[in-house]
Amino acid sequence: MNAEMSVEMSTEMNAEVSTKMNAKINSKMKAVLLDRPTPAEDVVLSEVPVPESRPGWVLVKVRAFGMNHSEQILRLGEIRADYIQKPVIPGIECVGEIADPSDSGFSVGQKVAALMGGMGRSFHGSYAQYALLPARHVFAVESALSWTDMAAVPETYFTAWGSLFECLRLKAGDTLLIRGGTCALGYAAIQIAKAAGCKVIATTHREARLPLLAAADEAVLDTGRLAGTFRGVTKALELVGPKTVKDTLGCVEKGGIVCNTGILGGVYALNGFDPIKDIPNGVYLTGFYSNNPEEKTIQEIFTFLDRHHLKPAVGAKYDFEHIKDACAAQDSGGANGKIVVYV
Repeated sequence: MNAEMSVEMSTEMNAEVSTKMNAKINSKMKAVLLDRPTPAEDVVLSEVPVPESRPGWVLVKVRAFGMNHSEQILRLGEIRADYIQKPVIPGIECVGEIADPSDSGFSVGQKVAALMGGMGRSFHGSYAQYALLPARHVFAVESALSWTDMAAVPETYFTAWGSLFECLRLKAGDTLLIRGGTCALGYAAIQIAKAAGCKVIATTHREARLPLLAAADEAVLDTGRLAGTFRGVTKALELVGPKTVKDTLGCVEKGGIVCNTGILGGVYALNGFDPIKDIPNGVYLTGFYSNNPEEKTIQEIFTFLDRHHLKPAVGAKYDFEHIKDACAAQDSGGANGKIVVYV
């Protein structure tokens, strides 16, 4: 049998399996639809058509998804923006199984993770039973984790991984400062950095939350002014954002790197920032933008977690029917770790 015939037969078989799978898919599904600012108490599940597959896109049966700060921003205000498709199903990540592979190389039932690329803003996202997603932002994964643990990984760990290794060039022996450690991304960064052989100093601006940073080597109360209080910090992950980044630049040693990844402080840009005066001599400032994941990196992360026997810090789990409660937990900030919704 030649290669061309083999590919043709494989495509036909995949199409046949896809057709059988589609026959089992209901024409309607439950989803969260947003068209205006929506506090948690107003979040409801609507019945909408299951998306039809098309070339370049794959239909994913959503098994679980993690909730993110950017989705909260969308739900509470950004939804007003002209660049948001409305109504829109939010959700920038999910894990699940291929329901219809369309013309991709995936197989029906294959375990996948999906994230970013416009999910939940430019096109419908993951707060649904099915999601039609660009094939280039859907990645085959192998992992021993459960669906709910897997769902805590894609966006959070990809962002932590990229910030630590691509931007901060983290290596064993580094001393890492994580400013804003009591968020899902902070917990993930602590976990990864410790497994990589680093000393970790993590901060929180709430004294009551210091015990939540027990996995770090040192937990510090953030007064807003920490420059000059540390010795030996070689790398810093800034999750509070522009509100404290100038101060964080003064926390690292000469030759150190600061990566601004988060905006927990609610300040989104720096006015009057003077790079010459505000960046100390010999200190480097960078930032990580998580919109361009690659399959190699996603699988590296899952392999790293399995190899080090690590489980993501899941703060709370909710059934999809209780998505309103999940949004309320997100708005209150009471979940210590990633909020995961299983479908």
